[in-house]
Amino acid sequence: MKDKLLTSAYIWSFLSSFLMFFSFYLLLPILPIYLINHFDAGKSLAGIILSSYTITALFIRPFGGYLVDSLPRKLLLIICYCLFVAFFGGYILATTLFVFAILRALHGMAFGMVTISNSTVAIDVMPASRRNEGIGYYALSTNLAMAAGPTASLFLFDSLQNYTYVFMTSLIAGVIGIFCALMIKTVLLPVKKNTEPISLDRFFLMKGLPCALIFTLLSFSYGMLTTYVAIYGVDEVGLTTGTGMFFAIFSVGLISSRLLAAGLMKASKLNKVIFIGIALMIGSYGIFIFLKTAFSFYFSAFTLGVSYGYVFPAFQAIFINLATHNQRGTANSSYYISGDLGIGIGVLAGGYIADLSNYTTAYITGLVLVIIGGILYKGIGAGYYERNKLSE
Repeated sequence: MKDKLLTSAYIWSFLSSFLMFFSFYLLLPILPIYLINHFDAGKSLAGIILSSYTITALFIRPFGGYLVDSLPRKLLLIICYCLFVAFFGGYILATTLFVFAILRALHGMAFGMVTISNSTVAIDVMPASRRNEGIGYYALSTNLAMAAGPTASLFLFDSLQNYTYVFMTSLIAGVIGIFCALMIKTVLLPVKKNTEPISLDRFFLMKGLPCALIFTLLSFSYGMLTTYVAIYGVDEVGLTTGTGMFFAIFSVGLISSRLLAAGLMKASKLNKVIFIGIALMIGSYGIFIFLKTAFSFYFSAFTLGVSYGYVFPAFQAIFINLATHNQRGTANSSYYISGDLGIGIGVLAGGYIADLSNYTTAYITGLVLVIIGGILYKGIGAGYYERNKLSE
């Protein structure tokens, strides 16, 4: 008999993840505009402040993975979720750029912890026989949030012309997300004292390092895409309205990828999923960068969504499959560290390159790194994973 995947615990985990990322993505498209217009920050300074969120998340993740593997996971999830949500209220109260920058950096640490603990709890409630499939469908929570969050954000701001309402919506969504996390039923296991000596492998899955380096290269362009696409659409494509639709179409692509890749994920053909995703990513960025029409802008939104929908969940499954069951927190942490590193550098470099040249040059840089990542995965990553995986 096939193990049941859609349990109440899995559904509540899915909803808590959706609301967490919805509150996150709700702010993403307006923050560069907010910093530039409200605080008169330059493009490069805005990039530094926005990237600090990812950098601090990156800093805390190794310790987060260790804590998730050492402490009661649900309790840690609730504490981290509450801290994560509290910072949305702080944005409303911030009156100077310095205070906002400090809050944004600290918020990244809370985000780093809550994403690890939430996804690890979700993986815990999945049956082992359907874990690859479960991870793939769980990724839909992020995909749906990416569709709803930026679209709702730009709609609210265009309608009300008030940033406070957007921040308040994030706060309310986060509070509902905490309730969903509280509803997850998990088996409470006693905390075991770890007698093993402290080593780097307790904080980062060293076995996953080759794949982590490649995933970092692929994440670079994602950081620039999700942060600067609204400005790119206006300044360099020539759109006057409707850039918020990019995120909605992008997310339709992400969601479609779950249906398109489901069979391969069930059959544990993760390498094939990644190869298809990278090839599509390269072609999509070519359209996005070089054609510069409204049609190509929105068409590439869909195909880029499909490509990232193939690549990201497959890499998360790879990290989990390279780890033992008591290293799931560390494996999840390592996956997020790799992605955050690429995204953070992408956001920082994107703002800097745009100041020196323009956003087109920044996205070309991202495309080159995607191509290099694809070559490395073909030559090194795929074979390494097949030789070292523990399960699928």
